[in-house]
Amino acid sequence: MEFDQYLGFLAFLTILTIGFWLMIFLISFIPYWIGGALYENWKLKREARKNAEEDL
Repeated sequence: MEFDQYLGFLAFLTILTIGFWLMIFLISFIPYWIGGALYENWKLKREARKNAEEDL
């Protein structure tokens, strides 16, 4: 294996590894972020409804 092939192989492994961890991040973090946002929105609406019932 020549040095050029070695550098190409290392570049390929680097890009493959970066893509793998990016895929893991996108699969795990984005649904967690969306779920957390929906949960916070639900809590705010529930609190607003509770405050509206107390005002009556």
